[in-house]
Amino acid sequence: MEALAVRLSGLNPYVDGALRIVAFYDTLIHRRVNVSALVRASAGLAECVAGIRLHGTGRAIRVAPDGEPAPAASSPASTTTPITLDEEEIGTAWLERPGAPNALDGILLDRLAIAAATAVERYGPARTTMADPALVELVISSDSDEAARARALRLLGFTAHSPVHVVAVHARLPLDRIAALICPARPVKSAPLADVGAVLATTVDRTGFPDGVRAGIGSGGSPDRSWQRARTALRFTTARRPVVHHDDLGALALLAQVSRATTHDNADVAAVARIAGNSEDLETLDAYCATGSLRRAADLLHLHHSSVARRLKQIAKVLDIELTEPRGLMRAALALTAWRLHDG
Repeated sequence: MEALAVRLSGLNPYVDGALRIVAFYDTLIHRRVNVSALVRASAGLAECVAGIRLHGTGRAIRVAPDGEPAPAASSPASTTTPITLDEEEIGTAWLERPGAPNALDGILLDRLAIAAATAVERYGPARTTMADPALVELVISSDSDEAARARALRLLGFTAHSPVHVVAVHARLPLDRIAALICPARPVKSAPLADVGAVLATTVDRTGFPDGVRAGIGSGGSPDRSWQRARTALRFTTARRPVVHHDDLGALALLAQVSRATTHDNADVAAVARIAGNSEDLETLDAYCATGSLRRAADLLHLHHSSVARRLKQIAKVLDIELTEPRGLMRAALALTAWRLHDG
C-alpha cells in the first residue's frame, strides 16, 4: 500500500497532498482523539480557522491555526461539509479561509467529517446530562426500530454494548442535577417529557436521589421496556417509599395492569377510599401495612402503641377486615396499593 502511495504521489502534487491528508486523519482516528482535538489539528493543517457544530449539542467549536479558540467570525465559512453517521446528518464541519478556498480544502473537510463521526460514535457529542427530548423519546419509544434506537443512543453518548437503565422522575429539582447525583460516572442523559422526566443512565445509585424526588427505576435491557417498567414503578412510589425499582415489585407489578373500573368495583378498595378521607387513618393504615407490626407502626407515626391500636380497631371495622391476621393484613395492603395506583 505504501509503495502504491509513493508511485501515485509522484504523478501529481495534488495527489501527493491528498494522500498526506488521508494519512493525517487516519492517524488521528487511530489515536482515538476527540472532536475538540480534531478541530484543533485541522486548523493547524489547513492554516486557517476550522469549525464543527454537532446537532446534538448545538455548540460550535472554532479553533484558530495556533490552536487557540478562534475570535468571533468575521466572514462566512469558505467551505462546508455535513458530518454523517449511519446515513444521518449529525453536524457540520467547515473552514474559514480568507479569499478563495484551497484546492485540497474539500478533501480535508471530507476526512475531518469522517473522523468527527467516528469520535462522536465513540465518545458522544457532549458531557452534559441534558439531552434533546426528541432523541430520548426515540430511544425509549416502543415504536422505534432498532436501527434508529441504536443511532439515537450513539448520539447521546452511549456505546453499543453499554447497559441502559431508564428512570422516570417526578421532581421540582432540575433533571440535570438529579441525573448527576444518581449516576456520577457518566454517561447519563436526561430530558423532560410530557408529564414526567426521563433519565438514561448506565448505572443508577438509589441512594443518590435527593429529598422530594419520586422515581421509578426500570430494569436493564431494551430501553423501551425499561421505560415502561420505570413508569410502572413510579406509580408505586409513596412519601414513605419515594424510590421504587421495578425488579423489587415482583408480583405486585401485576396490579398496575388492573383497570380503574375493576379496582373501583372491589369492596376492599372501596373501603380504603372511604378511609382516605381521614388523613390520620390513611397514614396509620399505611404505616401498619408497611411494617406488619403495631409497635413498629407506632414508632413510624411517633405515637403510643395504644393510640395506634385504637385507630386500627376503627379502621378494621370500616374495612370489615381482621387486620391482626396475616390474611387480613395482606388484603388491606393490596387494597391500599390498588387504591393508590388509580386515586392516591
